[in-house]
Amino acid sequence: MKPNPFLVNVAALRPTPGGRHHVMRSGTIDGLVITGSSVPSSAEVVVEADIEVVDGGVVVTGTVSAPWVGECRRCLRLVSGRLETPVREIYERVPRVWVDNQDDTDETETYPLIGDTVDLVPLARDALLLDLPMAPLCRDDCVGLCPRCGADRQEQECDCIDQPGHPVWAALHELYEAIEDGTAIEDGTAIEDGTAVEGDAGTDGEEQPRNPA
Repeated sequence: MKPNPFLVNVAALRPTPGGRHHVMRSGTIDGLVITGSSVPSSAEVVVEADIEVVDGGVVVTGTVSAPWVGECRRCLRLVSGRLETPVREIYERVPRVWVDNQDDTDETETYPLIGDTVDLVPLARDALLLDLPMAPLCRDDCVGLCPRCGADRQEQECDCIDQPGHPVWAALHELYEAIEDGTAIEDGTAIEDGTAVEGDAGTDGEEQPRNPA
């Protein structure tokens, strides 16, 4: 079994509250995957941090960095980047627990300090999973794929781009065009050039007198 490169022994710091120790640890961490992106299992994760002794535990303050890869949500091209995630977490011998009364689940608010050893893997894993992009883009103005033929519209245009959509949406499309033209009719009221005209208006656009009640 491979040794864990993210273990830090803090025994030398414990006699002196407030003592600091700068560390840098690196290695691979499995399972860094969310919908849309991931940190490759062979990629190097780096934790660089200051470890400070406090009453009842230690505080880890620093950054977690790693490369990531994913698919552009619009064109499905491979995209990549690098995460630089700041962290500040507490390790305690008896981790504090947060209770969610809605589903009766318990989650620790702090990480466990086992003996005089700090394991930076849980801290690094949580930080990266929270920072991975769920819907990455290859670029902000990516126009994506044609929904009909699948052509990459960043590289080429296709004949079906300007064709009307599915017949199910035809009525909605017509209403949208009517609103754009200022001729939409809603609840018996025609809207022409932003001016509402009641349904019993005359042919000259003027409202006809109504019979008194």
